[in-house]
Amino acid sequence: QVQLVESGGGLVQPGGSLRLSCAVSGNDFSMDTMGWYRQAPGKQRESVASISSSGRSNYADSVKGRYAISMDNAKNTVYLEMSSLKPEDTAVYYCKASRFSSVYWGQGTQVTVSS
Repeated sequence: QVQLVESGGGLVQPGGSLRLSCAVSGNDFSMDTMGWYRQAPGKQRESVASISSSGRSNYADSVKGRYAISMDNAKNTVYLEMSSLKPEDTAVYYCKASRFSSVYWGQGTQVTVSS
């Protein structure tokens, strides 16, 4: 059974940085695409960043230049480096992995940006 486990969330001051990690286990195959989504209270879940198995990445306009997604295939882990964090970045961040029509989600990790 495929499992995604996120870690690295927490409380950070505006302008600060955090690194989220998402470890994939239970798969004997590589994912086609991995990404990060977030959901703030009262809002819909939105895509933040994604990366393909070829290394191509995409970002939401709201995080371009501040976030960086990367993948360590050997460790089956995807990372999200977040910098210059703003209060509006506060949300639960979810990791998503997909292969063909199969989609897997992590349980989410809370990121709170506040002074």
